[in-house]
Amino acid sequence: MAALTPDTLASLTTLRVGGAARELFSPLTRAELVTTALEVWATGEDWFALGGGSNVVVADSGFDGSVIRILTRGIERLPSLVDGRVTLRVQAGEPWDDLVAFTVSEGLAGLEALSGIPGSCGAAPVQNIGAYGTELSASLTAIDFLDYESGEVHVLLANELGLGYRTSVIKRGRGGIVLSLNVELTDATGQSAPVAYEQLAGALSVPLGSRLPLAEVRASVMALRRSKGMVLDVSDADSVSVGSFFTNPIVSEKFARFLPWDAPRFAVEPGAGPGLGSDSVKLSAAWLIERAGIRRGFALPGSRAAVSGKHSLALTNRGGATASEIYQLARFIQERVRNEFGVTLSPEPMYLGVDLG
Repeated sequence: MAALTPDTLASLTTLRVGGAARELFSPLTRAELVTTALEVWATGEDWFALGGGSNVVVADSGFDGSVIRILTRGIERLPSLVDGRVTLRVQAGEPWDDLVAFTVSEGLAGLEALSGIPGSCGAAPVQNIGAYGTELSASLTAIDFLDYESGEVHVLLANELGLGYRTSVIKRGRGGIVLSLNVELTDATGQSAPVAYEQLAGALSVPLGSRLPLAEVRASVMALRRSKGMVLDVSDADSVSVGSFFTNPIVSEKFARFLPWDAPRFAVEPGAGPGLGSDSVKLSAAWLIERAGIRRGFALPGSRAAVSGKHSLALTNRGGATASEIYQLARFIQERVRNEFGVTLSPEPMYLGVDLG
């Protein structure tokens, strides 16, 4: 097991902040990944699995543990069991958007609305990624999971993962590493799944529920994401972020009655997460932030971290920002929203090595 010692982890994350890991491992094959993980786990020391680095804020002091990079690549078409349905097995290190581009090129519908989401495929089920009316849970059938407790590889079906709004049993604490995932898609002769999000339907100038050529839907999603700075572009400071920094809070319908009448409220889908009753509603974190007086482009005095000028949910590194500046801004926003509305916003990215006390 050969370790590399990086100067910092900043270059491996989309937010471009963070100090060094004590050790960094970069296995290239699935077998090497399993061996490396088991050897690291046998030491009993802290560890972290790093994919595309798009959903993590690394502390300025770094991480006093081992970081295992997930670099395994590959997309395999499995034998079809149902006419018109296609299952792909995808290795965890495959970049997510490369998978979406592949499905569009192959005429397979189901993931096109998730175009442009940064990060690796292995992280997708941990977070149950979603955008524009689609979540991974609609297509995911199973994962291969290297379990921390047993040291064995288990096949976990999607219904065993406790998938909900930006959550899973893995995110809630089940230790291990996703090695690969299976997604089942529709062979729809190049037509998309029904468009399920009003903003996307508006951009395409079609009614909700319409089906269009996959490439057209993907292009529209990518254009929408770029307009919000949600596609990484080194020439655009608004894109140097982890994407949406806060999840949309879910509250009881009774609590929501005390919010201003124009506060957006969305129905919570059945099975959106554990502990969510039928009276739960989802709020707009962006609306709460803006109505709490945090404008786009806002920064604390002297800070190089700022709210994106294009999207109030993104916190950006304007050049040379530190992790401390990022989470100081995040805390300020949380406090403003809490004081104004009694709602606590939850960060979407993981804080690695950050003392939140």
